[in-house]
Amino acid sequence: MTNQSACFTGLKCRECGKKYPAEVLYVCEYCFGPLEIDYDYERIASQLTRSVIQSRPLSMWRYRELLPVRRDPVAGFHTGFTPLVRAHQLEKRLGVREIWIKNDAVNYPTLSFKDRVVSVALTSAKEFGFDTVGCASTGNLANALAAQSAYAGLKSFILIPADLEEEKIIGSQIYGSTIIGVNGTYDQVNRLCGEIVGQYQWGFVNINLRPYYAEGSKTMGYEIAEQLGWRLPDHIIVPMAGGSLIAKIEKAFKELLCLQFVSEHPVKIHGAQAGGCSPIVNALKECTQFITPVRKPDTIVKSLAIGDPADGYYALQTIRKSGGYGENPTDEEVIDGIKFLAECEGIFAETAGGVVMGSALRLIDKGIITSKDSLVLCITGNGLKTKEAVTSRFKAPETISPSLKDFEKLLDRSSHLYTVGV
Repeated sequence: MTNQSACFTGLKCRECGKKYPAEVLYVCEYCFGPLEIDYDYERIASQLTRSVIQSRPLSMWRYRELLPVRRDPVAGFHTGFTPLVRAHQLEKRLGVREIWIKNDAVNYPTLSFKDRVVSVALTSAKEFGFDTVGCASTGNLANALAAQSAYAGLKSFILIPADLEEEKIIGSQIYGSTIIGVNGTYDQVNRLCGEIVGQYQWGFVNINLRPYYAEGSKTMGYEIAEQLGWRLPDHIIVPMAGGSLIAKIEKAFKELLCLQFVSEHPVKIHGAQAGGCSPIVNALKECTQFITPVRKPDTIVKSLAIGDPADGYYALQTIRKSGGYGENPTDEEVIDGIKFLAECEGIFAETAGGVVMGSALRLIDKGIITSKDSLVLCITGNGLKTKEAVTSRFKAPETISPSLKDFEKLLDRSSHLYTVGV
């Protein structure tokens, strides 16, 4: 695959449009706007077709011409192409014609969509000659970077809020990365990482490598369209932390339209945040262009608890341009959403998935999503990472001796809960 994915020309500012070479830059020197990858879509169209994509292995790298790498990837060979599951029970319960779940809760290797962005970021890090990488993280990115940097032979430093879920801390430590807990919010962790980047020649994936890293999120959008038979849904609900994922899914859909891989179809893109930290949704509901940071997030949804989202403005524009909406369910609704999704479809999502499910219930109740629509729910992480969020809902199971008599006594006591067939 070497050298056949050089279909990007460098970087460009998202605000003023000034172009830069493909270097380790992330802020425009003229207007201080964020930089993003600039592609040569004519060249991509000459190399890439739907049949070429479909002939390739089932991973995110089947779309490599649309990703900012020039050489063979160094990670993520089995990442991506996660299941798009038809949610028949949800359709019946909610009265919606067509519901699909994009299930990155089973993404390889660390069970979240962050494996996608890290695969691209580490490949770029190697291309730029970094031997040490790092990140600021609320958990899933930490897991993904720790695992994939170990595979790629890179040293890694990962900074996290000190109160992160134990499962996510262990899920990073196991790979041998240097994990540092910071007594502060994610935004404070992120600012510290910015200072570290200024002092050390390291590649921090969501700071100085951010333009490259963020492009990995597009692969979720490509896969949804391909798995739907090269078509776009009526609605999609995407969880928002920093706001990058929702904007990149929109970009993916636009690129597929540009390449004529899908037909023009309006997609309403809805954003989902937790009630205790919803700066983007708050701005949306208040009909303002300005996002007021949440200084002290107060929610069980730690993976989305970014009070000052880096891509919040672009997430806001993505939602508004599409005709979408945003919701911010309470923590109680989040837990209900996790249980509802698990009981209906057998998918155990982390708290961000509960936010998506809770938002879907609100949007359906308001009539924004109707019985005639098709809907995709983006589930971005696995529930085994945030078990503590739901433990209060369950009691220890009843125990019996190993005898049929005791089993039948228990069954009789619980007969009002069961319908038993032989």
